Amino acid sequence: MAKKKKAPDNTIARNRRASHDYLLGETFEAGLALQGWEVKSMRESKVTLSDAYIILHQGEAWLHSCHIASLNTTSTHNVIENSRNKKLLLHQAELNKLHDAMDKGGFTIIPLSLYWIRNLVKLKIATGKGKKLHDKRASEKSKQWDKDKSRIMKESRND
Repeated sequence: MAKKKKAPDNTIARNRRASHDYLLGETFEAGLALQGWEVKSMRESKVTLSDAYIILHQGEAWLHSCHIASLNTTSTHNVIENSRNKKLLLHQAELNKLHDAMDKGGFTIIPLSLYWIRNLVKLKIATGKGKKLHDKRASEKSKQWDKDKSRIMKESRND
């Protein structure tokens, strides 16, 4: 029998610090308004999301501080801004939910990951509240306990 082929990983970049620094809430999928050289750089995975954040301004969502490194083959005739603000493409109902979460709930909007769907670049975003230091310690302690628990269970099964 032939082995099943694994589905290709369509992830371009992840914000690994997001779940560590924030208590995540509702997630959304947004499109991005990009320039041609940015899409080519994303195909090479030259994107950093670690310091990125999202701002709602005049009824639109904008991605700030997302660094996209330009390729060596990028045209020198165009002015290239590696960290330019990118507009997020969301439905009005989603924008209203995000606006309400920021105003009423005190949430922030965090980018989680960039990925491909067919030939379109999508950004997974979530609402979240920042964790305090003691919250980070507690979540780290519970993760460590889960690892220890699974190790102990595995050892007891092998005996």
